[in-house]
Amino acid sequence: MRELLRYRRKLTESQAAERNRLLKLLETANIKLASVASDVFGVSGRAMLKALIEGVASAGEMAALAKGSLRRKHAELVLALDGRMQEHHRFVLMMQLRRLETAEQDIAALDQRIAEKLEPYGAQHLLLMQIPGVDWLVAAVLIAEIGIDMSVFLSASHLAAWAGVCPGNHESAGKQRSGRARKGNIHLRTILVGAAVSASRTRGVAT
Repeated sequence: MRELLRYRRKLTESQAAERNRLLKLLETANIKLASVASDVFGVSGRAMLKALIEGVASAGEMAALAKGSLRRKHAELVLALDGRMQEHHRFVLMMQLRRLETAEQDIAALDQRIAEKLEPYGAQHLLLMQIPGVDWLVAAVLIAEIGIDMSVFLSASHLAAWAGVCPGNHESAGKQRSGRARKGNIHLRTILVGAAVSASRTRGVAT
């Protein structure tokens, strides 16, 4: 399960990088879709991206593909989609969108396999998800990276230090020299920092 989750992280990082490259490509073609649509990769955004690749529909026709609340921004979408898409833009955009869809399929397959591996730890998984900021993925990583036997750690402080989320304590001549945390387990530390940020944005949770 640990290997599956670590590979999933690599795929999501690659997916995020590909999304950024796609958005940058749109900017070079003077397509400002991201400035109007909060999610370029949602249902409406993808329909417009595919229309851009086909290169047949007008800006107005592409804007009409908007769904839900985005339909109220028709005028803004027309302006955002009225760019300078050329043949090479369409070709690269087609490849980028295909890569994103492949990554999504792979991540979905990984999620299914991870869920199967999580079945023996169902009770612990549910308990962890009661913690603010801890969702399905975070709880899975916690189980995979730490395990469920807490007796291997002398205390919560030892676990925090091992995870790399415990502030450093370097003191010299009575002066604190550095408060930087130890490196620790990078996979665990990354997911914990993300969970902390999520928890800080949750209403009713003390920060």
